[in-house]
Amino acid sequence: MISHLRGTVSAAGPTWVVLDLAGVGLRVQCTPATAAAARPGETMTVETSLVVREDSLTLYGFDRATDRDAFDLVQTASGVGPRLAMAIVSVLDADRLAAALRTEDLATLCSVPGIGRKGAAKLVLELREKAVLLGSGEDAPSPARPTTAEPWREQLAEGLEGLGWSSRDAERAVESVAPLKEENPEVSLGVLMRAALRSLAH
Repeated sequence: MISHLRGTVSAAGPTWVVLDLAGVGLRVQCTPATAAAARPGETMTVETSLVVREDSLTLYGFDRATDRDAFDLVQTASGVGPRLAMAIVSVLDADRLAAALRTEDLATLCSVPGIGRKGAAKLVLELREKAVLLGSGEDAPSPARPTTAEPWREQLAEGLEGLGWSSRDAERAVESVAPLKEENPEVSLGVLMRAALRSLAH
């Protein structure tokens, strides 16, 4: 997956920009706010999501990774494709969308073109539990991982979480393999990952 792009803006429209990356121009569909920030000739970074269809590959770009994540998440709801997902994120940023889903604020969701009251209720039903993954989550904060001077700990924990383990399980597994790192500072992350997985399997 293409997570982000950084390049020179060669062209821009109301809902798209073209970024020049070392001579290759990539057209990215954007929210109006993101497109409005584009300035031809200037460097721009966009967080991206690649949508693959049988007859097309389309990049969608956003100012913030949280809005990109919101775009991806709403598409997990039945009947929501990229076009409607982009409309949702264009009207409601990740924080406002998360709040609307958690509080079942149908009126706010209905402010998105193409979403009626029935559609808004369906979004709440399917995405309310996932809303904690969006935005800043003021009423449902996620514990931040402590800053550490040992990058391997964070890399290992992120890898385990990427495989589906909870942050608590990941931290516990990291602690379980810390003695291996202390005994051999040169031990590879792959070896630590295998040891951590073995500890989680017990």
